[in-house]
Amino acid sequence: RFPAEDSSPESRPKEENDRDSDRHAERVGGSLSWRCEGRLGVVVVLLCWVESMEAKRLLSGKEKKIKRKEVLEKKKAIDEIIKKASSVKDHLVSFPPFCHYERNGISVCLESGLGDQLASPVKKYIQNLLKVNMEGLYGPEWQMEEKVKRREMVSPEAHYIFVRQFTNTTSNENFSTKSEETTYPGQTGDRNRLVGFVHYRFIVEEDIPVVYVYELQLETCAQRKGLGKFLMQLIELIARKNHMGAVMLTVQKANVLAMNFYATKLRYIISNISPSRVDPLIGAEKSYEILCKTFDSEAKAKLETLYLHQMNPNVGMKSYTWNILVRSQKGQP
Repeated sequence: RFPAEDSSPESRPKEENDRDSDRHAERVGGSLSWRCEGRLGVVVVLLCWVESMEAKRLLSGKEKKIKRKEVLEKKKAIDEIIKKASSVKDHLVSFPPFCHYERNGISVCLESGLGDQLASPVKKYIQNLLKVNMEGLYGPEWQMEEKVKRREMVSPEAHYIFVRQFTNTTSNENFSTKSEETTYPGQTGDRNRLVGFVHYRFIVEEDIPVVYVYELQLETCAQRKGLGKFLMQLIELIARKNHMGAVMLTVQKANVLAMNFYATKLRYIISNISPSRVDPLIGAEKSYEILCKTFDSEAKAKLETLYLHQMNPNVGMKSYTWNILVRSQKGQP
């Protein structure tokens, strides 16, 4: 029997041990090199991703800054439009043909006024005409609503068009005779008596500058003679001249005659910011609708579009609006 071969390094030739050491070093070095290159690749990818995200963040921040600037500039431009329109004391100066109305047996003249410059008799007249015309329509809500209206009527933002009896024509005699049926405290005398007024303001709704008609009130003797339509057409002219996007107003659902007047004769529609359009359930509980007439595409998109999309194309504009108004008056969504 031969003794087992000794394989220890000491028993092996020096050259063979050196070759094994070189192979081992190559294997270890290659593994280390691969590991280092792999880690370096991951680091490079991470750096690229971080730079990309940072670039996107900077771009996004820049875009937001530009958009914010555009929004602020637009808001500033709208505020300037409102400020300029509100600063005009007499808007009737731009429309001389509308300063007089003589038709259907009545003859009146129009004059401008401001809420913070109303004489005491005029304030009293406005209060009493509002009460005569609106107390029954508001019902139990009138006591609180009257206080609100009294505050609104003397605001510096309130613009007025007063309708006065015109005494320079023969037709005035007939009109004066009819007007004697009802007297309103605060009138300034039979020769120059008030028979109605419009209260309007320049405000912003849904980022759109609009003329908002707070009140259109006429005595019974001045109603159903085309005067209300004449006054609303004048308001629309004032709105267009002062770069407003729409005319808006609020109407009590119980006031069916007014609803019919605005919807059928003037082609106003229920705005999409009216409670019944925002949420039919909430709208059914409210006693009013917000109507509007727009003059440009932006105003139409923000104040009308949602409502128009709900319309049945097979139903005419007037009949559809009237059906909606009747349902609203009945408390139906």
